Amino acid sequence: MLKSLGAPLPLAFLNASTRRYLRTPSFPSLPKADPLRRAASSRLHDARQGSMESESFMFGPYKIDPKEVFYTTQLSYALVNLRPLVPGHVLVCPRRDVKRFIDLTGDETSDLWLTAQKIGHRLETYHKATSLTFAIQDGPQAGQTVPHVHIHVIPRKGGDFKKNDEIYDAIDLKEKELKQTLDLDIERKDRSMEEMAAEADEYRKLFL
Repeated sequence: MLKSLGAPLPLAFLNASTRRYLRTPSFPSLPKADPLRRAASSRLHDARQGSMESESFMFGPYKIDPKEVFYTTQLSYALVNLRPLVPGHVLVCPRRDVKRFIDLTGDETSDLWLTAQKIGHRLETYHKATSLTFAIQDGPQAGQTVPHVHIHVIPRKGGDFKKNDEIYDAIDLKEKELKQTLDLDIERKDRSMEEMAAEADEYRKLFL
């Protein structure tokens, strides 16, 4: 997923057998708005971005760069990935440091899934996808490597994986790589912070 986050770090490349089934992500531009609406949206966008950048976000024991966060509520936040499986693959997390799904409060559970629903809808439209995968790995035996609840939100298109269920193997692999990436300060191989910040900035505009 992602990327790393303590200073943000990297995520290793997917192995060759998994890469065969993935399309190279390409991120479209937002449609142009009329000048007055664009100016008003720009002011609101700048205010929200400034607010996010003044906040602190943790993913388990790892600190997340606010530039990677594109949506927040009082209880949840959403961030972009260092290496998304497909365009629009993002994570939604509770703000509180919660290791297991059962440890969420009722309000946190509701907010987390409502946030994932809202983000999924916007990103499915933005990326001209036709379906969505929502995935959560709850505990080590389920494939969770970072002890912080998070939902994978993944816009889907026909043919994005050779076999549909292979996306779950790809998510498992990415979780393992994520833990390695967060723990080791190795040279970045994937998208730069500038690229991820630009993507997050585009996504923020979807929620103005």
